[in-house]
Amino acid sequence: MAKLSKKYKEMLAKLEPGKRYTVAEAVHLLKQMDGAKFDETVEVGMKLGIDPKQADQLVRGSISLPHGLGTSKKVIVFAEGARAEEARAAGALEVGGAELAKKIEGGWLDFDVAVASPDMMKVVGRLGRVLGPQGKMPSPKSGTVTEDIATAVKEFKAGRVEYRNDTEGNIHLPVGKKSFAEKTLAENIEALLAHIGRAKPASSKGVFIQKAVVSLTMSPGVPLAV
Repeated sequence: MAKLSKKYKEMLAKLEPGKRYTVAEAVHLLKQMDGAKFDETVEVGMKLGIDPKQADQLVRGSISLPHGLGTSKKVIVFAEGARAEEARAAGALEVGGAELAKKIEGGWLDFDVAVASPDMMKVVGRLGRVLGPQGKMPSPKSGTVTEDIATAVKEFKAGRVEYRNDTEGNIHLPVGKKSFAEKTLAENIEALLAHIGRAKPASSKGVFIQKAVVSLTMSPGVPLAV
């Protein structure tokens, strides 16, 4: 086990053993933690009551947080005609069809999110082996295959985030920056918890969100009362 730094131990000492904090209490506590000299990302991790091996229990989707993430994402779009013009007007980094797919097959991956109109999936389909492992493959479930290209581009640029449980049934998502106001962070976290709560698969039994913690990039996790 890695040796804990003095600074990390000091942050750990601020936590009451066994206590689960309200969202407001957790955010207030994180703001008192001095773990890094940069504006740390605030992250939420959740352990879900699902069997990740069962296809009907996978939890996947996307969410636009009320106050965004404090960063701008690079969004590319597979579209033609009027939808391509809408994508450019909304601020897409690159817009195209077969030529854009060829560029990606050639190794270009300098973007965060790929959005596609449904009619372009014949072009995008062959990129699964490249974009799949990167978590960038357009999908209707995540909101990245859509007729409403302009809205998707604007939301993902502003910080709409995709989520998908890992092989252990956990989900980790950013919810903002430490520099955000406490109320802003709390509202983002509350919105995320409510959203994930509504995403419970019908076949999942018992407590769905079994554990949730919120942390900074360099801080210990603060357990939430969920």
